[in-house]
Amino acid sequence: MSIAANHCRRLPAEWEPQSFVQLTWPHAGTDWAPYLDEAYGCFLAIARAVAARSDLLVVACDAHAVEAQLRGAGVPMRADAGRGAVVFEAPTDDTWARDHAFITTVVGDGTAELHDFRFNGWGAKFASERDNAINGRLWSAGALGAAVYADDMDTVLEGGSIESDGRGTILTTSCCLFSPNRNGYRTKAEAEAMLRGRLGAERVLWLDHGALTGDDTDGHIDTLARLCPDDTIVYVRCGDADDADYGGLAAMERDLQSMRTADGRAYRLLSLPMAPPVCYDGERLPATYANFLVMNGAVLMPCYGDAERDAAAAEVLRTAFPDREVVGIDCRVLVRQHGSLHCVTMQYPAQVVMPGSGS
Repeated sequence: MSIAANHCRRLPAEWEPQSFVQLTWPHAGTDWAPYLDEAYGCFLAIARAVAARSDLLVVACDAHAVEAQLRGAGVPMRADAGRGAVVFEAPTDDTWARDHAFITTVVGDGTAELHDFRFNGWGAKFASERDNAINGRLWSAGALGAAVYADDMDTVLEGGSIESDGRGTILTTSCCLFSPNRNGYRTKAEAEAMLRGRLGAERVLWLDHGALTGDDTDGHIDTLARLCPDDTIVYVRCGDADDADYGGLAAMERDLQSMRTADGRAYRLLSLPMAPPVCYDGERLPATYANFLVMNGAVLMPCYGDAERDAAAAEVLRTAFPDREVVGIDCRVLVRQHGSLHCVTMQYPAQVVMPGSGS
């Protein structure tokens, strides 16, 4: 649906040049405790892949210990090399940076705006007070430069719930933005007014169908479908009619087929395979190849231990991003907590820098 444009502000596409990526580190006081060493291994693999291509901001409750972990794993530290990782100490509830970190827009003169939306644990499902305070701590400490702060605490908005093409189109899901205990929107027009005013949306594309078993985000878009360059959408397709998710995903595919670009053309649709079923403690988990991170020179893709499906998903992403290397990272431990690679990361566009980063 088209809505009035806000040409002063836009939400950059994820594939635009980036300054750094944020991770929020697991610790023994989180739900990662039963398999903390496995979680550390996955986070370190992500940190190495990111730090090889951009600066890395790590938020951790014990900065000294985490810096030692990073050094021990061969992650370059900015203090040593002039670029790499920097650790910021702050109390944390969990690790889902995608949803508690700043959402960054860029205004017409190139100034970055750091939007501090309220994070309430996906509709008051989980503890979130400390994670919700991270952005304010970063800003107050001067840990982020070349940007202005936007206090959006009157609105709940999670980074995993929105996708942007950088040209005014936002893709989202109605089941998330209209879910209980968030904002109480009664109509799409109300939600669109917020997206227009805060993020500069000119058009909002709504998926009204599709969800993954085990998802506790109420249908974040980054588990289902992702905007890509050249008017392309990569999405999860289920080919097994006996799968519990088949009906919803088939209806989502029809939603996508009906969508049109700003100039009235159909999107190029590329389907990702369903991830292999991943279960833990008898529960099916929301494993998805759509939860990839686009960053400078690469796409970091979650893998789930099925060589054939992992390879098939990587080939789809190479088609969508022919100018980038596709780097697979085993994320089976991440999905035990109902998230994956994109969920634990947040990219910042080139207009935002960490002071002294040399970016």
